[in-house]
This record gives sequence, C-alpha cells and structure tokens, in this order.
Amino acid sequence: MSTSDLQAAWFERARANPKRIVLADAGDARAHDAAERLESEGLVTPILVDDIDAVMTPEVRAAAAELGDKADLTDPLHVATLLVRTGGADGCVAGASRPTADVLRAGIRLLGVAPDATAISSCFFFVLPDGAPIVYGDCGVLPDPTPEQLASVAISSAKTFASLSGQEPRVAMLSFSTKGSAEHERVDKVREATALAQAAAPDLALDGELQFDAAFVPSIGEKKAPDSAVAGSANVFVFPDLDSGNIAYKITERLGGAQAFGPLLQGVDGVLHDLSRGCSVDDIVNVAVISALQAT
Repeated sequence: MSTSDLQAAWFERARANPKRIVLADAGDARAHDAAERLESEGLVTPILVDDIDAVMTPEVRAAAAELGDKADLTDPLHVATLLVRTGGADGCVAGASRPTADVLRAGIRLLGVAPDATAISSCFFFVLPDGAPIVYGDCGVLPDPTPEQLASVAISSAKTFASLSGQEPRVAMLSFSTKGSAEHERVDKVREATALAQAAAPDLALDGELQFDAAFVPSIGEKKAPDSAVAGSANVFVFPDLDSGNIAYKITERLGGAQAFGPLLQGVDGVLHDLSRGCSVDDIVNVAVISALQAT
C-alpha cells in the first residue's frame, strides 16, 4: 500500500465517523487553513480556539477549578486540552506555534497517563518505499526509559500501529544484542522490559532482545533467533533510548526515503498530538485525521 493509498483509507474512515478535533494554535494561519479543509472535506469537525470565550464550557471551568494551578484558562492550549478532558472534543492537535515541551506539559498536567499505560511517550508511523507500514518508539519524549517505561512504550506503540495500519503488530525490543549474543546492563534493561511487556500484554506478538537486522530481515532473523515469532517480521520497533530512536527515525526518513507521520504522542489519557513548528497545512490535516481515528 502506497502512502497515498493509506491516507485515502484514513480519510475514508474519518469521514465515516467524523470526530470533534480541536486545533489549539490560536491565530495561526495554517491552523485556519487546515480547519477549512477538514470541514469542507468532511474529515472532522474542527474547533478553533482563537476566541477562548467562544469555546469555553461550564465543564471546562469546573475541570480547571479542580486542577487548580495546573490549569490556565487564559492559555488556548490549556483550554483545548481541557475540552478533551471534559468530552467537549474528541482530540486535540497542537504545536504549530508552541514548543513540544508546552504540549507535553499540558498532556501530563491536564490529561495524565492513560490507565493502561505507565508512561507518556511518542512514536513515528512510517510508510516505507515498498508500501509497508512500520512504527518506531520512542523517538521524542523519554531520554533513558526505565524497563517499566520501555514496556509501556512497546504496548502503546503496538496500539498506535494497529489503529493506523489495520494490521497485526509484531513488536521487536531492540538492542545491540540478539538473544544473549552480548551481556551488558543495557541489554539487561531491554530483557527486563520485554518480560514486563509480555506479562502485561500476553496476546501481543512481542520479543526481545533483538538487533535490528534480526528483527527486520527474515533470513537473519531465522539464523539469529530461530525460535522467535517476531524475528524477521517485526513491524513495530522499540528503541532502548532516545538517542537511538531519534537518530534512527531521521535516517529512515532522510536516507531510507520513508514517509513519516509524527511524532505521535501516546500513553496520554485522551488524544493529544504534537506538531512541528515548521509544519504545513497538510501536516495539520493528517495529524487531525490520525487523532480522529484514535478517538473513541
């Protein structure tokens, strides 16, 4: 499936069940243009927060009062996030005019961690040149995740992959070692995370520790990890730290020619996604549609 085919499928799914997506970048011309396109094409029902009073609800005021100093009703990002918290919107897209740190803080303070996660993280969804979809996590949030956080990244990334690809996730916990080929405390972390993820999601196809070639190339996976149900066929790749994840996603996009979507936040108790400040109108439209597909 090509990138255009996948996007067409996303748009068709979004039109079949339009969601309310709030665009939190008040006054940004790109957000306005994206809102016009989203509405005219019937993809989502966009909500702009240029005028805070126009979108304010009693529920948002009550939630802000409950949260105290964590919530600022003069901040469009906070109001947009509270709309998600209170059910006034199904998802929020922000970051065209705000740094990622602002968006993350709003998610952590106003939405919190989802009940089925132990960490907020991010991933990138790729369509490779041959049309295959894959996911990398975490590439933008956790510098040196604990085993518990790494396990959460794995489970969240699998859910993101399934929701956007429609395919069964097969998760590889990556390391510089494959099944005991090396011993090091960093390998131990990946092994512990693998065990935690397998215990928390026993029906998920997940294995580790695996080197990337063993996870991705069938012939190498068969040689290095012959008893693994994931080796050689993984489509979700969990990196042991932010250095490796961030470097890998940029290599995959720039040298590998993959189409990248993200970073997509995950593990948040509600749908909230960050944008690059250099994003285009198309980027906002795509992330808004992704948010709609992930909204319940």
